[in-house]
Amino acid sequence: MNVIAVASRKGGAGKTTICAHLAAHAHALGHRTLLIDADPQGSLALCNSLRSSALPFTTAERGIDRPIALALVDGVEWVFVDTAPTMWVVVQEAIRAATMVLIPARPGFLDLAAVSETVKCARERDKPYAVVLNACPVKRGNKDAPTVAQARAWLDNQGIPVWSGQISQRASLVLSLAAGGPGEDAARSLGGASSSSGSLGGSSSVDCRAATIAATATPAIAAISAKSPSANSMAPLLLPRPLAESVDS
Repeated sequence: MNVIAVASRKGGAGKTTICAHLAAHAHALGHRTLLIDADPQGSLALCNSLRSSALPFTTAERGIDRPIALALVDGVEWVFVDTAPTMWVVVQEAIRAATMVLIPARPGFLDLAAVSETVKCARERDKPYAVVLNACPVKRGNKDAPTVAQARAWLDNQGIPVWSGQISQRASLVLSLAAGGPGEDAARSLGGASSSSGSLGGSSSVDCRAATIAATATPAIAAISAKSPSANSMAPLLLPRPLAESVDS
């Protein structure tokens, strides 16, 4: 079972948006999917309640371990955990239970500074992790905006793996949450719009123009070693097939 914890100490980094879209895409592909809202603010619960067909959902009010154990017994394939912008115990539990930790960050120094604490937590628990640059200026051609290039350079200097694509700042991505994220048909069709993908380390030569990272992450992602977080060593490991129109890879 794949357990994707979306975590960052910084508020407004895009955790709920990414989590909702990934779960919708996994569900649209026919995978048994569970959403866990570990943020007392309840934004993921609100998004899910607005869907025409709500996804299986629970909260972490009594901790993470029980809903994940029940999901495993029920044959769930993908669990997506939205966390609060803190390092509370429940967030640390989500990271401990994860098979992959996604750390959204806007390309600004406040977000990047907040990344370090989440990275430290993932490394201490020997969990694979990667930063996903979110709300970035839209690419022009294959060239990163200066702020994105600077963010990548800083992350590389810190030895922190980062997805080679980016989620661009587009209103449609955020506004779609008013309907709980993309519907099943839209997520399925948009998810198949491109066979190209970004990777950890190294840049992709194709601009896939998609809305978020695919939830079809290959089992190879789980092989990422948090002890050796060099982005260069992870070039073959993919966060594959994007979902809609906001990912530039």
